[in-house]
Amino acid sequence: MRIKIAPSILSADFSNLTAELQKAKRAGADLIHVDVMDGHFVPNITIGPLVVKYMHKATSLPLDVHLMIENPAKYIDAFVKAGSDMITVHIETVSLGQLASIAKKLKAKGVKVGISLNPSTPLAKIKKALNLVDFVLVMSVNPGFSGQAFIPGAINKVRALRAIFKKDICVDGGINNITAKLVKDAGANILVAGSYVFGAKNIKKAINSLK
Repeated sequence: MRIKIAPSILSADFSNLTAELQKAKRAGADLIHVDVMDGHFVPNITIGPLVVKYMHKATSLPLDVHLMIENPAKYIDAFVKAGSDMITVHIETVSLGQLASIAKKLKAKGVKVGISLNPSTPLAKIKKALNLVDFVLVMSVNPGFSGQAFIPGAINKVRALRAIFKKDICVDGGINNITAKLVKDAGANILVAGSYVFGAKNIKKAINSLK
């Protein structure tokens, strides 16, 4: 599967977001990863649908909106309306029935649906959800803040997931030119990178090194 790079907007310069988005596109990014945090599910607060709306206006790249929030079903409509192309919810925040309802709604709107799991959450927790989703997002850091070190346990989780799941597998957290190869070899094909991309002097070189 073709490797896709999704720079995480969490590490971008928010005082000049349009320029950052344009720079990422010129550098070869395939999509933009948007971390939405509520201060409850994770210990940080970031952005909401309003910022996604203006990001949608500022770039033609697909927006991969990662909902690290409690009760995501309550906000699905707002993020779809804002222009999300992909929406990920966490298995720790939804029941299988709630995920089925979210997936049905998103697919009807032409939005891809993903399920994510934290480093401490076993793969078994999402197995019954795999037939409902378009992709899986494996967290390789504890969600909440950018710039954290990669947790090696994610490699075996990705490898085990690839053995039973043939669609897109995304890895988020601590991705750089070294860890990218590890997760790619394990079966991941979408790599989320924040500080490694937006913190680089040359974003194009950074993205090319990941690919």
